[in-house]
Amino acid sequence: MVQNTPSNWKSRLRNFFLDLDARIDSSLFSSAKGIRELYERYSTFMDRFYVGRWKRWVFIEPLSEAATIGLGGMVLMLILAIPAFRETADEDWLKKSDLAVTFLDRYGNPIGSRGIKHNDSIPLEDFPDVLIKATLATEDRRFYDHFGIDIAGTARALVTNAQAGGVRQGGSSITQQLAKNLFLSNERTIERKINEAFLAVWLEWRLTKNEILKLYLDRAYMGGGTFGVDGAAHFYFNKSARDVTLAEAAMLAGLFKAPTKYAPHINLPAARARANVVLDNLVDAGFMTEGQVFGARRNPAFAVDRRDEASPNYYLDYAFDEMRKLVDTFPKSYTERVFVVRLAIDTNVQKAAEDAIENQLRQFGRDYHATQAATVVSDLDGGIRAMVGGRDYGASQFNRAVDAYRQPGSSFKPYVYTTALLNGFTPNSIVVDGPVCIGNWCPQNYGHSYSGPVTLTQAITRSINVVPVKLSIAIGQKEQPKAPNPAKIGRAKIVEVARRFGIKAPLPDTPSLPIGSDEVSVLEHAVAYATFPNRGKAVTPHAVLEVRTGAGDLVWRWDRDGPKPKQAIPANIAADMAGMMSHVVSEGTARRAALDGIPTAGKTGTTNAYRDAWFVGYTGNFTCAVWYGNDDYSPTNRMTGGSLPAQTWHDIMVAAHQGVEIREIPGVGMGQKLPREKIANAQANAAPKVLETKPGPPPVLTKRGADILVRVEKLLDDAAKTANKSAADDSAKPAKPTSSTSALAFPQNYAAEENANASTPRKN
Repeated sequence: MVQNTPSNWKSRLRNFFLDLDARIDSSLFSSAKGIRELYERYSTFMDRFYVGRWKRWVFIEPLSEAATIGLGGMVLMLILAIPAFRETADEDWLKKSDLAVTFLDRYGNPIGSRGIKHNDSIPLEDFPDVLIKATLATEDRRFYDHFGIDIAGTARALVTNAQAGGVRQGGSSITQQLAKNLFLSNERTIERKINEAFLAVWLEWRLTKNEILKLYLDRAYMGGGTFGVDGAAHFYFNKSARDVTLAEAAMLAGLFKAPTKYAPHINLPAARARANVVLDNLVDAGFMTEGQVFGARRNPAFAVDRRDEASPNYYLDYAFDEMRKLVDTFPKSYTERVFVVRLAIDTNVQKAAEDAIENQLRQFGRDYHATQAATVVSDLDGGIRAMVGGRDYGASQFNRAVDAYRQPGSSFKPYVYTTALLNGFTPNSIVVDGPVCIGNWCPQNYGHSYSGPVTLTQAITRSINVVPVKLSIAIGQKEQPKAPNPAKIGRAKIVEVARRFGIKAPLPDTPSLPIGSDEVSVLEHAVAYATFPNRGKAVTPHAVLEVRTGAGDLVWRWDRDGPKPKQAIPANIAADMAGMMSHVVSEGTARRAALDGIPTAGKTGTTNAYRDAWFVGYTGNFTCAVWYGNDDYSPTNRMTGGSLPAQTWHDIMVAAHQGVEIREIPGVGMGQKLPREKIANAQANAAPKVLETKPGPPPVLTKRGADILVRVEKLLDDAAKTANKSAADDSAKPAKPTSSTSALAFPQNYAAEENANASTPRKN
C-alpha cells in the first residue's frame, strides 16, 4: 500500500487561508450590496412621505423633537419611579400604613398618639352626605371622572399659581394625596411628585373609587395628633363623624389643606374662615345652593376648648418617624400594628424649653430680627429629653431641630480641636494667631485682629477663627509631610472625627470647614457633644425607650435591643476637651450659660452675616443645643451665640437639673459656686422672667444627702436625750430663741447652713 503525503504542507495551509479570505471578502461584498439595495428600497419608499418647505418646519420637525424629548422624559420618569414600585412590592402594603401608637412620657404618663386607629373608622355609607360633598368640592371635584391624576385640575392650578405669582391652589387629586399619605413624605421635590403620580395610577388600578375615598377619609392627618375625619370629629366636637352638622363638616373638610394651621382648637377664626371657603366651594361645584349653606354661615361650628392639652407635636412627629423605622426591623411574622411606646421625653423639661424659646423670641426677637429657634435636650445615652422644632407648630410643622441643616459656625470647632489632640497637640500647645490663606481664601477673626501666640485653650475660649484653619494645615502636614495640599488632608481627618461623633450631615470639603461653614442639624449636633462627658463614647439619638403591644407585652427595649455606645475618642482626649470647653463658659463667649454649682462646658457659634446663632453645651447629666435664625436665611441683627442661645440654654438647663443628682464632667470636676456678684450681674443681664414648670417627679436623694440626713437624725436624738436629762436644770433658765427658718428642710440647705456657721460671714 502506497501512502500519499503532501509534498509541502505550508503551501496547502496558505491555499486554505487564501480560499477562506476570498470567501469572507465575497460574503462582505454580497452583504454590502444587499444592504445598499435594501437602503435604496427604503429610501424610495420613504420618499413617498417626504414633506418639504414650510410644512416640514411647522409640523414634522416639532413633532419629531417632541417625540424624542417625550421618550427621554418617559425613561427618566421610569427611573425616578423605581422607589414607587419598591413601595408596592410588599403584598401587605396597606397594612404597613396602619401603624397606631400611643405615646407615654418617661414616667408612664400619656402625652399623645399618632397613626391610624381602626376602631375609630366607620363605613363610607355612614358618613354624612354633607361631609362627602364638602370633601369632594374642596379637594377633588372630578374624583369620579379621572384615572388618578386630574389633568384639567392640574392645568387649572398651574394657571392660577402662575397668575398669582406663587402657590395658591393645589393640583393633586384625592388619589395622589392618598398615595402621599400611604407611601411618601411631605417633601416638595420633583422625585416625590413623580412617585406620587405613579402610585396614584397604581392605586386606581388596584382599588375602587369608593375604597380610595374611604382610605383617604380614614388616613388623612387632621391636626391635633388625629388621623381620619372620625377621629377629628371626636377630638374637635366630641361626637362621631356620623353626627356632624354642615358647619362642622365644612370645618373638617377645610383641615385637609393645612391641618395644623386651620385646627379649630389652635386658631378658631382661621378654621371658620377656611370653613366658609369650603361652603363657597359647595355652591360653586353645584352640590348645594346658597340657601342651603346660609345657616352654616350664620352659625359656624364651635370646637372643644383644648388649650390646656398642649402636646409636644414636634417631638411626637420625630418619635413616630423613629417608630415606623423601628417597626420595619421587627420580624415579618410579627403582625401587631398597635403599640404603646414609652419615650425619653421629660414633660417638665419640654415645657421649660418651649417657654424659654417663646419668651426670648417675644422679648428680643424683634430687636435681633430673629423669628425662629430650635433646641434639643439629650441624656448622655442619646435619649431625647426635650425637642422644640420651631416657635409655633400650628404655623409650621417643619421640624427645624431634625430636618433643617444650618451652618454651626464656631460650635463646629470642638471637632477640629479634638482632631488636633488626637494628632499630638495638647491644650497648652502654642499656635500663632496670625494671617493665613488657603488659595484665595483668608479667614478673619471676629473684630479683624490677631492675638499672636496663643494656646489651644485660649483659642477656643476666645473663639479665634485662624487657629482652627492653621490646625487643619498642621494635621495634614503631620499626616503627609510632603503633600501639596495639607489643608485638604487635615479637613478629611476632621470630617472623619466628626463622623465618629455621630454627625451624618454631608460635610462637603471646603476651605472654611474648620470654622463651621458646612451644615449640620440641631439633633445631631446636640447628641454628638454627649461624646465629651461620656468619656469619649458616642451614642445614638433616640426617642423610644420601650415598645409594648396594646395588651402590654414587651416587644422592644432600648437598653436591651438598641445600639450600644461606641468608643469614638480616648477618654483622656474627651477630658482634655471638656477642660478646654469649660473655659468658654466660665470666662469666654458663653458666660451667660454658666450654671450655679453645676459644671458646664460648651461652645458658641455665629455664622457669616449673623444668619445663625448657636450654643451647644453639656453638663455631667445632659447635653443641649440651641439654634436661632430665620427660615429664609436672612441675617439677624448681630445676634451671636453668646446672647439669646446661651441665655436660652441656661434657662432650659436650670429646669432640667431640678430634682436630679448633679454629676461631674470628666476633666472638669463638680464645678464651683458662682460668686454672688457674678450671679447678680448675670441676672441683671438676663431676661427678666421666671420659667414656670409643672410639678415633676420627686427629688432624687443623693448619697451625700442621705449621709447628712443620718447625721441630722443622730444630732436630733442626742439633743432629745440631752434635753430630757437636763430639763429640770434648764427650766429655770431663759430659752434661747430659735430661727424661724430651718436648715433641716432639705439636706443641701443643711449643708449650706453648716458651712455658713463654720466660716466667716462675707459681704454681699
